[in-house]
Amino acid sequence: MAFSKSLVFSMIFTVFAVVKPSEAALDAHYYDRSCPVAEKIILETVKNATLYDPKVPARLLRMFFHDCFIRGCDASILLDSTKSTQAEKDGPPNISVRSFYVIEDAKRKLEKACPRTVSCADVIAIAARDVVTLSGGPYWNVLKGRKDGTISRASETINLPAPTFNVSQLIQSFAARGLSVKDMVTLSGGHTIGFSHCSSFEARLQNFSKFHDVDPSMNFAFAQSLKKKCPRSNNRGTNAGTFLDTTTTVFDNDYYKQILSRKGVFGSDQALLGDYRTKWIVETFARDQKAFFREFATSMVKLGNFGVKETGQINLHRIFAFDILFLLEIIFSASSP
Repeated sequence: MAFSKSLVFSMIFTVFAVVKPSEAALDAHYYDRSCPVAEKIILETVKNATLYDPKVPARLLRMFFHDCFIRGCDASILLDSTKSTQAEKDGPPNISVRSFYVIEDAKRKLEKACPRTVSCADVIAIAARDVVTLSGGPYWNVLKGRKDGTISRASETINLPAPTFNVSQLIQSFAARGLSVKDMVTLSGGHTIGFSHCSSFEARLQNFSKFHDVDPSMNFAFAQSLKKKCPRSNNRGTNAGTFLDTTTTVFDNDYYKQILSRKGVFGSDQALLGDYRTKWIVETFARDQKAFFREFATSMVKLGNFGVKETGQINLHRIFAFDILFLLEIIFSASSP
């Protein structure tokens, strides 16, 4: 049977596989029968990627947050821009979101084991849990059964909470996603394995206001150390910045201890100590890591339920260059006499 060139390339670059609508609610056991190896495949992929690049956990956790906060947890952050539409991943707040290859690698393996079964949205949610656990944080059962979105607009990334937000703005942003004040402070603790480029906090270090050169809510010695990492010169590297707490690759409650010491990197982080609605939560988590872990697991499940699509599509993994040759071989073998 002959295959036209247009058909071949249509098959190669097809992104979506339409599936039957699902009426079932999210369920921790969603793939128990249809793909029992799903979580094992994702965990192994994430673990191997982390061994190769220690920055993977922070990047994947951030990816989950940024995906869920736009159109809900629908993997729309994975979609590429087109000639007519700029996608979420190319929006200003997401330019530094990386390690998409980890999700794509897991998805490729899942397609081989369980074709057209596990959504990219579920892969991101499971991977976010895994990076937290692998970094020393809590474990929780991820509810599964999401479907993938088909709409991704860079313009909507303006709705992500900014590092300059005050507490009222943070509360409003999280409330719009069905999350409480405690959820907001708890999920901010994800910064414990985070890294920030200078552009997100350097406004706090110089010419902060008419009366203060440095943000007065920041520890002065800490501010001076950040200035050294973020010099105002053309020679500053594009990757200049700092980790968001002192234990860098460990998921713990050090983030809250840093805030108590007035060493929160973002203005939005330090603001949590200056507002009565959030101060007591910061203080609680700073002295009780178990309480933080317990609440973090609960809040991650709540965030993972936001804007979930239970009917729709399951995106196929994007086919890379080294996969295209293999696919062409299969297609043309089938077309030969």
